[in-house]
Amino acid sequence: MATMLTHTLSLQLPSKFPPFSPLILHSNCPSRFRCQAGQTGFFTKLGRLIKEKAKSDVDKIFSGFTKTRENLAVIDELLLYWNLSDTDRVLDELEEALLVSDFGPKITIKIVESLRDDIYAGKLKSGSEIKDALKKSVLDLLMSKGLKTELQLGFRKPAVIMIVGVNGGGKTTSLGKLANRLKKEGAKILMAAGDTFRAAASDQLEIWAERTGCEIVVAEKEKAKASSVLSQAVKKGKEGGFDIVLCDTSGRLHTNYSLMEELISCKKVISKVVAGAPNEILLVLDGTTGLNMLPQAREFNEVVGVTGFILTKLDGSARGGCVVSVVDELGIPVKFVGVGEGVDDLQPFDAEAFVDAIFS
Repeated sequence: MATMLTHTLSLQLPSKFPPFSPLILHSNCPSRFRCQAGQTGFFTKLGRLIKEKAKSDVDKIFSGFTKTRENLAVIDELLLYWNLSDTDRVLDELEEALLVSDFGPKITIKIVESLRDDIYAGKLKSGSEIKDALKKSVLDLLMSKGLKTELQLGFRKPAVIMIVGVNGGGKTTSLGKLANRLKKEGAKILMAAGDTFRAAASDQLEIWAERTGCEIVVAEKEKAKASSVLSQAVKKGKEGGFDIVLCDTSGRLHTNYSLMEELISCKKVISKVVAGAPNEILLVLDGTTGLNMLPQAREFNEVVGVTGFILTKLDGSARGGCVVSVVDELGIPVKFVGVGEGVDDLQPFDAEAFVDAIFS
């Protein structure tokens, strides 16, 4: 055993070689060291760039929650002339505003009772202080339960992202927009048309591939198994030096257990090609459905282990409280939000920008 360890670790480095410098280990190293060195830095930089862009895209996040902002505007009116004797009535109306915006009863009661305690304890003495405490409560919920909002792409190429969800939620469109964003940051992207049920799905994804300048793998014959297409795509991604493989899947109701089991097969074949993949399993949720998205999220998470959410159709009609509800219940972060029809309208989720947008 000692001999084997000595052989594996003898890299013949010069004496001046600095410790903890994996980026220099490229010419004489085993491939697994080279792989970790080169890609850890690339994916870390990619995640940082995307997160930085989120800070500059707050206007789009702001415009995406018009309806929620209108529902919550009553809070400013309630707090403008707040006084201690009026506390119970004000908090009852504030509770109603939060419920209408789909914060959910559990979160709403938690927030309102916390505000009530702080008001009567003398910690909050003005309407503006109550508003700030309300915003902080919502932000704390998002930050404590959904910390890792940036993509977690591991340290091997290709990183694999699998997109799942029910019919009509916007999976293929979200995948195309995500490819566009990643491509702009310098990643080499391969798309996989794993939606083999819907006849137009491959055509739709091919249009996105052409629009974004990405390569694509589609089924070679009709009624091909999704797992076969995804396996072929990930193999091509590995052999072709792609940074990220984006895998589309067929839409399925979360109550259809046979189709849900197919996702398990897709996940397994991907992991056979690249150990540890898929790195991300992103569940696309339609923001206009409000709290109805929660049962979907529970089922998909139980079957395949969702790592993040993409909330779509947040273009003014959605009730933004559902964002807080789904993160609080499942402890899974929102990673992207769709705020329009444009190719650039898939925005990285930023909790502070979201809270400012709905309570402005």
